[in-house]
Amino acid sequence: MRCQSCICAALAAFVLCIGGSVRAQSQLQRSVDPEVARLGSGFASGMVTVNGTSLYFVRGGSGPAVILLHGFPQDWYEWRKTMPLLAKTFTVVAADMRGVGKSSEAKAGYDAANLAEDIHQLAQQLKLERAYVVGHDVGGMVAYALARLHPEDMRGVMILECPIPGTEPWEKVKSDPALWHINFQGTPELPEQLVEGRQEVYFRHFFRIGTIDHSAITDADVAHYVKAYASPLRLHAAFEVYREFPADEKFNAAHRGAIKVPLVLAGGDRSFGKVMTSLKDVLGAYGWENVRVEVLPNLAHYIPDEQPEKIAELIGRYAVQP
Repeated sequence: MRCQSCICAALAAFVLCIGGSVRAQSQLQRSVDPEVARLGSGFASGMVTVNGTSLYFVRGGSGPAVILLHGFPQDWYEWRKTMPLLAKTFTVVAADMRGVGKSSEAKAGYDAANLAEDIHQLAQQLKLERAYVVGHDVGGMVAYALARLHPEDMRGVMILECPIPGTEPWEKVKSDPALWHINFQGTPELPEQLVEGRQEVYFRHFFRIGTIDHSAITDADVAHYVKAYASPLRLHAAFEVYREFPADEKFNAAHRGAIKVPLVLAGGDRSFGKVMTSLKDVLGAYGWENVRVEVLPNLAHYIPDEQPEKIAELIGRYAVQP
């Protein structure tokens, strides 16, 4: 019995040692990520298992929670300039959505409601109570669905530069020749075949037309985004979001009950500013009781890249605890 006890004790010590080593290694990996390190000493990154997948996230600051959702063709890194500013007042978290960047690859689950469930479970695991959620581009569609599914867990939502599928002027947006990519990227299989290996050329097109100051997104930034969508399944994730727009339209049509979550619609005057303004009255018919519009002057689509101070001020103004 004594010998057996010694063996058990030795095994326990070995397990503890290995566990401590794994934890230390994980922390070391998080701390040496140069892109996270550049945000400041208060930032770290990690992975959480949610809704049948794993999401990569970056977290920093303290205070009321703010969750930042990226758009196409970006990942958490689109908020790199905004996060240190918000971290002075808030606990700020930016995640790579399902299939993108350092999150796990996934073949399916890209409708806005399921992506929203990913983020809801991430917030639960990170103990982010009543977060304020900001979604840019297609991330705005996820933020919208999240508010519909879990309004009690949010203190507000901001949709930045993003129309809502199924609500006017959605049909007009889809038929706009300048927004040809909506229908192209929703086409089965072909976009992957044409874009794979040409991500840099393809992404640069959107960054060029979506910024006024083209230097706001550098060559190094573009390289980051190319890597975030480099593998076939990660590129598939980008396009699969667009293929799920019909499902998003049905979801939004089915959710028209009264909702008190404060909603801010924001857009650049050189991009979706007019669309966001017209959307305000439409959403009243969809049950939204508290909707405000912010049109940002002299800005195009990639606002967090061009004017991080302005977007941080806007988020901070609405994200304060009620």
